[in-house]
Amino acid sequence: LSISLSLSHTHTHMEMRRLSLFLVLCSIVLAMPAVYGTAQGPKEVEEWFQIQKLRRVKEKVTKLHFYFHQKLNGENLTAATVAKANMTDTSPTFFGLVNVIDNPLTVKPRRSSNEIGRVKGLYAAASLEEVALSCVLNFVFTKGKYNGSSLSLLGNDPYRLPVREMPIVGGSGVFRLARGVAKFRTYFVGLGAPPQNVTVEVDIVALHY
Repeated sequence: LSISLSLSHTHTHMEMRRLSLFLVLCSIVLAMPAVYGTAQGPKEVEEWFQIQKLRRVKEKVTKLHFYFHQKLNGENLTAATVAKANMTDTSPTFFGLVNVIDNPLTVKPRRSSNEIGRVKGLYAAASLEEVALSCVLNFVFTKGKYNGSSLSLLGNDPYRLPVREMPIVGGSGVFRLARGVAKFRTYFVGLGAPPQNVTVEVDIVALHY
């Protein structure tokens, strides 16, 4: 009988501890904002991870479609050449060329359509045998439901192909722990070699919590 009472007391104590932990975590969930921006400190981020683990949250699937516009000549430039190798001007693949970009993202192909963010980063012509760019890109959303969030891409862009694929390697805000695929299609190409002004159509499928 004494053993039974002892086990019952231990069980009740464990249940009370679990209930207390659950209530604490619930209060944290209610206190946390819906969009996780960079303003949160390490403690808040750690709490967010613990909540996802405790709740066994399933990954969400988000599909995005938009366009970005690059201008390397004319007015209102959105890209700049920051480096060239000695061999770049004579290379058939523009090897050694490095550009940085801050291109607008729009919902439709026209530059005048609604802007929802920017794509910031750099790309380099890093292939001796084919025309291709090694890209480090951050899609930073500044309007709409994803305002304050971003997706990061890292990959190879053989931009003369009609469709290219690059991996999503991470994200911030709503897209924390993101992974997925981005498809690029060249919608418009201006004059120049390599092209100075381009519009690219982007389709993204992202997994995130």
